[in-house]
Amino acid sequence: MKPWSVAFNGVFEQQVIESEALRDNPLGDPYERPVWVYLPPGLSASGSTRVPVIYVIQGLTGQVDMWWNRTAFRPNVPELADALFSGRDVPPAILVFVDAWTSLGGSQYLNSPGTGRYMEYLADEVTHFVDSLYPTLADRDHRALTGKSSGGYGAMVVPMLRPDVFGALGTHAGDALFELCYLPEVGPTVRALRDDYGGSFQRFWEDFRSRPASSKRADHNLLNMYCMAACYSAEPDGSVTLPFDPRTGEIRPEVWARWLALDPVRMAPERADALRTMRGIYIDAGTHDEFFLDLGARAFAEKLDGIGVDYVFELFDAGHGAIEYRYPKAWRYLADRLAR
Repeated sequence: MKPWSVAFNGVFEQQVIESEALRDNPLGDPYERPVWVYLPPGLSASGSTRVPVIYVIQGLTGQVDMWWNRTAFRPNVPELADALFSGRDVPPAILVFVDAWTSLGGSQYLNSPGTGRYMEYLADEVTHFVDSLYPTLADRDHRALTGKSSGGYGAMVVPMLRPDVFGALGTHAGDALFELCYLPEVGPTVRALRDDYGGSFQRFWEDFRSRPASSKRADHNLLNMYCMAACYSAEPDGSVTLPFDPRTGEIRPEVWARWLALDPVRMAPERADALRTMRGIYIDAGTHDEFFLDLGARAFAEKLDGIGVDYVFELFDAGHGAIEYRYPKAWRYLADRLAR
């Protein structure tokens, strides 16, 4: 491994999209967003050869420039992409790295009155933008969505809701089986609200934004729980309804039901027709994922079994973090499926 940047065989191009879907979003977040596009070796933006597209989305708190971060002794994500598509045995595909950051940490790639119309932004605007600038095979049978964690959630859910746009998916430790990945955080969240913020999320956000982010132990639990509520159970006026009593932690069944309706495990049987149209589905997770997303991945896979949908499923020895080395496995699989 070289400790600094390396020369690429393919080309990365940075674009900026002006999103009408995100204009006037309830959080006041930017509606102009960066989009990074990777063209594999031998493919020109102005050429006549057209290839499939794989859209890559991030987890909670992700913003697109973070793909360039480096971990010691490991290639970063752009280098992984270039190494994969520089090989002779991988069908060419364009990779598109999408930014869907919000000031709450993320969007879950859904349309929500609490965060904004991020599914519309991704499925309609970003795809049209890329198709207008690059030599894509501009149809759902040659378009895939993949990501990790909250990005893995989006990669499962958006193709189920918009099979007209995405015809394949890859999910790494995507949020699924909500009773295991979210409910264990309710207790620590309520205690932190009680002990540090007088039971008020407003006070938490005022404190969080006044100091270095993630400098207190409870920051992740509080941010994650509130952001998920903004995505899953916001009201039409944009107010956020929690699925539990913030004083006691007691579950509010009617609100929790709204969350469960957006759980990929529950959605799969209801979206069976959409899933049966997928040209490829790739699922993986680490066997000691701290949020039990290996169990969510297994549960999602078993729902696919129940509706007769083929997929690739792998568990591997890892936790939730530092699994970027798995991404090329999904990209390779999806590139092959989309090329058929």
